[in-house]
Amino acid sequence: MQNNESLINLLINQGYLQSPEIIQAFKKVDRLDFIKPEMFNEAYENHPLPIGNGQTISQPATVALMLELLQVKKGDKVLDVGSGSGWQIALLAELAGKRGKVIGLEVKDELIEFAKENLLKYQYQNIKIIKGDGWQGLSKQAPFDKIIVAAAANEIPLALKIQLKVGGRLVIPVGGGIQDIVVIDKLSQNKFQQQNFPGFVFVPLIKD
Repeated sequence: MQNNESLINLLINQGYLQSPEIIQAFKKVDRLDFIKPEMFNEAYENHPLPIGNGQTISQPATVALMLELLQVKKGDKVLDVGSGSGWQIALLAELAGKRGKVIGLEVKDELIEFAKENLLKYQYQNIKIIKGDGWQGLSKQAPFDKIIVAAAANEIPLALKIQLKVGGRLVIPVGGGIQDIVVIDKLSQNKFQQQNFPGFVFVPLIKD
């Protein structure tokens, strides 16, 4: 029988999980707590699972890779675009710590309620989920140290680049069909550095 520990060991052995802080977050935040009951027997499988409304909870390896690329530090203010079932926002809450703040942005009411229910199983004081369009980001709460997007855009939303602090980082899947995970570092107000990691498939980033 698979369990959370066996999933973590797989991700470590395959090189997806590397940082002690992220490994610790995966140990504390159980994927089983963020999926539909009919999927419980697949909770620790390394593949995406449907969570309703045409959306999925991402493959654990992809979540691990994106969190490793994001490099959240204690005290960071993080925007989680497409917060879905709430699993990734809980992991981010662990990484940002009590001094940090994590804001989830989700366009679908049913998923906001699902995530909030799931997060009641944990006692996070540093999380908020807001209804909104991921393409627009959240200008009222900006700027952010880190922004992570769990759905693919055909181009990098300008709003998200603007809402990033100088010295901040954005991790987002980009493209149609097979996508790249793109890492954007904001070097100055108008200067960005980009790295691409190809070979992923995400659901599309919905425009409201």
